[in-house]
Parts: sequence; C-alpha cells; structure tokens
Amino acid sequence: MDSAPNEEDTMHAAVLHAFGPATQLRYEQTPDPVPGEGQVRIAVAAAGVHLVDATLRSGEAGGPFVLPELPAVLGREVAGTVDAVGTGTDASWLGKRVVTRLGNANGGYAELAVADAGALHVIPDELDFDTAVAVIGTGSTALGILEAAEITAADTVLVTAAAGGIGSLLVRAAKQAGATVIGLASTAKLGQVTALGADQAIDYTVPGWEETAGKVTVVLDGVGGAAGTSAMNLLAPRGRLVVFGWSSGEPLSVTTDDLYRLGISATAALGLRALSRPGGLKVLGEDVLKLAAAGELVPHIGQAYPLAEAATAHADLESRTTTGKVILRP
Repeated sequence: MDSAPNEEDTMHAAVLHAFGPATQLRYEQTPDPVPGEGQVRIAVAAAGVHLVDATLRSGEAGGPFVLPELPAVLGREVAGTVDAVGTGTDASWLGKRVVTRLGNANGGYAELAVADAGALHVIPDELDFDTAVAVIGTGSTALGILEAAEITAADTVLVTAAAGGIGSLLVRAAKQAGATVIGLASTAKLGQVTALGADQAIDYTVPGWEETAGKVTVVLDGVGGAAGTSAMNLLAPRGRLVVFGWSSGEPLSVTTDDLYRLGISATAALGLRALSRPGGLKVLGEDVLKLAAAGELVPHIGQAYPLAEAATAHADLESRTTTGKVILRP
C-alpha cells in the first residue's frame, strides 16, 4: 500500500459530464484522486446509491445537497479499505476497513474515493462492506426516524414505500419493537414486504386501499403526495405522523387544521432535527453500525450493480423496479 500515490495513475468511475437522464452517467477512466492534508484514499468495495443522487444527476438540487460542478463523480457514501493517506494523516489508517459519508463532496461512484479522516468509521468485524455502506446512510436515516416515532408494542404502524431501502429497515425495526406493521408497496413488491415481516402488505395503487388498512397509530411517510395524505388520514386520535421525505415529488401538506381535525401530532424526522442530535452525524453513524453488528438493524440489500452499470442502477431506481438498498460494486 502506498502512502503517496502517483498522480498519473488512473481508475474507472461513473462520470457525469452533463445533467440529464441516467444515460449521462458514463463509465470511463479518470485520474486517481490524491488525498490531501487530513484525508485518506479508499479503495471502494461498495458505494451506496440514493434517489437524491438521481435528482442531482438530472440537474435539480436535492434538499441540502447542491448541484456538483461538472464533470462530476456522484456518490455520497462508500465502504472499502484505506490504501493511501495524505500529509499529516495518521498512517495507522492504512489497511483499515472503513465506511464514510462523503456528503456534498461526492466521489463515491469510483474505484477510489477521497474522504476526511475525521469522518471515517471503522467497520465492525461482523459486517461486510455492503451492509456497512447500507447502514451508514440509509440506516442512520432509519434510526433517526425510529427515534422520532418512539414505536412500542401497542402501536399499529403504517410504512409507505415499505419495500425500499429505508422502508424495509423501518418494517423490520417496527416488528422487532413488537408493533403490528402495515407496509404499502406496488403490486410487484408486496411479496417482498411480507418477507420483511409486515403483518399486512397493501397495494397503494389500488383505489380504496385505505379501507383495507383501517386505523393506525403511527405513519412513517417518505412518499408524500396522495399516498402520504391518505396514510395520514388513517391515523387514530393521538396518532403520530413522522415525515422523512417525498419520493413522489410532492411534499405532504400538513396543516394545523389537519392536526386538530385528526387529533394527531406531526414530526419531521430529518433535517435540523437529525443534525441537532447529541453528537451529530458522527455519533449517529457509530450507533447505527453497533446496532447492525449486533443484528438489531438489518438492511435489505436489494440490488448490487457493477460500477460499469451505474446508469442502469439509476434508471431502475427511478422506475421503482428496485427493492431495498441499491449498491454499486467496482
């Protein structure tokens, strides 16, 4: 392992030269990244794929994530082995299995990625690279949602997009808490929701699905739009609505009239609430890795694509044909 890589070396990456459809992601050779002061370089074994990556690729800013300067290598989280360190970085990182969030820096859709040493997490021996990269982002999000929801065995929990990366974690965690769980998904994914442990899997594309579900005490919604509104209206008095996104493209509109009409409370699980958690994202990542190592938070790895098929991974994610966490492997 080199501590000072040759700047003339090249690697493969999925490079975005122009905003647009998934086909704009091109698998090509590009110069190896060189870690700077306080940084390490990671030989990537697994990179997480998010819907926000696709949003950025299309040319739209996604929440706190700004559009990258082009050409760009997307990808906000990676797991792998440290193969080089920058000036002033502790050389003991060399050879360690690590996972990290890259945030707005991106760079994960590549054979090599650079990260700040202070943002690294050592991967517990019990976890493989796929699981580690699945939980560091998606798992951290799920943990934040679960902390906001405070689910107990007395609850009936409705999870929208229950077959997705976050949804699958929420279904499993709610069942572990002893709750009755209802998972919403499209027809093709109902079997997956049942396999995750949901007591009931409902096709939310069928008119009148709400009558099948009945009243619930907790709604965990990351879809928004019509499905999110219908789910909210199923809440019994004193029920809890926990919102963490709007994959439908339409945020769920919750008014004070809704709160009084239904007699419910509503919480936004992410954003400032998550960032203000004691210890911040660093401690959240440590907590979620410990839970995963103990088998208490188990992600569903839906599809793993070769890095060369990053464009296909994006297209499948956007067409909603994927389930669970989507991963790229160099």
